[in-house]
Amino acid sequence: MIKFVQAICSSLENGETTAMGTILTNVGSTPRTAGTRMLIRADGSLVGTIGGGLVEAEVQNAGIEAIRTERGRIIDFDLTGADVDRMDLICGGKLTVLMECLQPSPANREFFQALLTALKDRRKSYLVTVLGPTDDDAGPMRRYLMRADGTDSDHSSRPAHWTATISDALGRRRHPVMLTIDGQRVLAEQVYVPGTVYLFGAGHVSQQVAPLAERVGFRTVVLDDRSEFANRERFPSADEVRVVSSFHGCLEDLDIDRDSYLVIVTRGHSHDKTVLEQALRSDAGYVGMIGSRRKKAALFQALLNQGFTDRDLARVYSPIGLSIGAETPEEIGISIIAELVKARSKQAPQ
Repeated sequence: MIKFVQAICSSLENGETTAMGTILTNVGSTPRTAGTRMLIRADGSLVGTIGGGLVEAEVQNAGIEAIRTERGRIIDFDLTGADVDRMDLICGGKLTVLMECLQPSPANREFFQALLTALKDRRKSYLVTVLGPTDDDAGPMRRYLMRADGTDSDHSSRPAHWTATISDALGRRRHPVMLTIDGQRVLAEQVYVPGTVYLFGAGHVSQQVAPLAERVGFRTVVLDDRSEFANRERFPSADEVRVVSSFHGCLEDLDIDRDSYLVIVTRGHSHDKTVLEQALRSDAGYVGMIGSRRKKAALFQALLNQGFTDRDLARVYSPIGLSIGAETPEEIGISIIAELVKARSKQAPQ
């Protein structure tokens, strides 16, 4: 989302009026899910996608119209194939798209810059848009950026109790929800703070996992005790590359929480065990370790002898990655990322 908001900020700073299409709701089989966004410029060029095909083309046209009229609206799409003359729309579901006109006003520039800062600082916040009073009316709209901890002081007219109401409604959901608060229609969503993938070991597998993790929206941190492996030349896209003095105590300075994904791919069994011991004492939402089933059995028995429980060990994904017959580092990297995406999807209720 950072790159998308950066594109909005750049357009606003350049004095461009653009349009933003956001999938509000989706039911059944649709190209993309709720919360997916696309930016449309006046020349018809796009940033992002809501799934391609005829739906995207129609949203693109609606965006150009929103720029022309300087007004947004809400559009419903039926992809069930009810209209036999529009076979390109047959996906089997329905979706609703919010189309907003983004003018280069001081208020919009200030708002989206604040949103970009919140994303870069990984500050958990809520993006709140107050819609028009009717089902097909999207404006005039008011936007708020609310900190999840309730400490924001944006001096707006938004009632203070909205924070608790929105927090309860969203929970850990990554997609937006439509609410009615104090008689007003409100679109609320979390400013998505990407989960962090910690790669313990900077070998060939980590080299494949790191760029893939970035492409699917994870933040990545690479750690190794060898500077010739843990460096920017080998990991140009990683958010952070750390050279640790030892794998002992390597989790102590890390901000590990439920949105952390620990991938243990060091150069040896003893280092894997050292990291795994620490990982099992953490609050990480995902712990995965590379290796054969024989290696797993041996390490698990050693950990049981140290006092860890079967429940502790049940947290560990090992052998790491989805079973796709992967053999090369490239294939193993794909299998690991697929498992991380699957684990992430299970953490947020739909």
